[in-house]
Amino acid sequence: MTNPTIKVADIAFARLQAPDLDVMEEFLTEFGMFKSARTDTALYMRGTDPSHHLHVTHKGAPGFISFAYKVRSEDDLKALSAVAGASGIENIDEPGGGKRVRLRDPFNGFLVEAVHGVQTPEAIPVRDRPLNWSAEVLSTVGEPRRLQFGPSRVKRMSHAVLSTPHLKETLTWFAQTFGLLSTDVFYVGDRSNIVGSFNRLDRGTDPVDHHVLNCYHGKTAGLQHVSYEVQDIDDLFVGFNHLNRLDKYEHMRGVGYHVPGGQVFDYWLDPWGQMHEHWLTTRRFTAASPTNLMLAPKEHDPSSRFAQTIMPHVGDHHHHH
Repeated sequence: MTNPTIKVADIAFARLQAPDLDVMEEFLTEFGMFKSARTDTALYMRGTDPSHHLHVTHKGAPGFISFAYKVRSEDDLKALSAVAGASGIENIDEPGGGKRVRLRDPFNGFLVEAVHGVQTPEAIPVRDRPLNWSAEVLSTVGEPRRLQFGPSRVKRMSHAVLSTPHLKETLTWFAQTFGLLSTDVFYVGDRSNIVGSFNRLDRGTDPVDHHVLNCYHGKTAGLQHVSYEVQDIDDLFVGFNHLNRLDKYEHMRGVGYHVPGGQVFDYWLDPWGQMHEHWLTTRRFTAASPTNLMLAPKEHDPSSRFAQTIMPHVGDHHHHH
């Protein structure tokens, strides 16, 4: 591959669409996010790490609008603005501010935003969850702090997963444009028959997650899920327990373990069937880590409901010119 246009620093947020922001805010709060800002037409949610938002919902028919990568400098924005079909550098007219370039992947029409200079608030401190029991009941509870009930506390965004009928072209475009590296590539039958690929950030010798983008071959193009890292294994299971006890949202898959990247996962659907993952990793990679080209595991099942739960791409929201 020729040198990429740039190497993105991180994934920043996903931009979804849903018809009811109150209902979405309730789901994301139970899922473990914190409200950063809300307008008449959009909801901005954050995690405990210092970033203004890692999830945006615009009011409208359910679907996904875009996801965003964070870049290192305005020079990187300038380089991306020269890519075919890219916007110029725009001021982001929404809470958190910053600048961006909007790009369209030419094979699926997915919108990808590259952002820089979005406000960085303070981190949110993570403390024990208080027990909401009566003083009378608590009078005999010597150590209430080990009884943890309540949502996970989302820390940061980890990745997005795309389904596409144009797998090889899409992978090449993301690698070339954003400097992503292949960690694991799955094939079925012949080694040239690539069915999925897990791609990580290139931060040189700094360790990164197994993937920031997973693409797999599917008949329908769209966003399959968005993934969020939680604090630790306790936090993941406490949140799983909380959502289970609430019995209000559909549990899709988990708690489980992905062998290739050493990840613990738990997948939940919002009220419109849009998939959100709680995620933790036990393993990190650098730019020098070799690629595994390997047989797709039996979990890779394009006919499964999991693989076919896809958010349609709903294009730009109206106030973005």
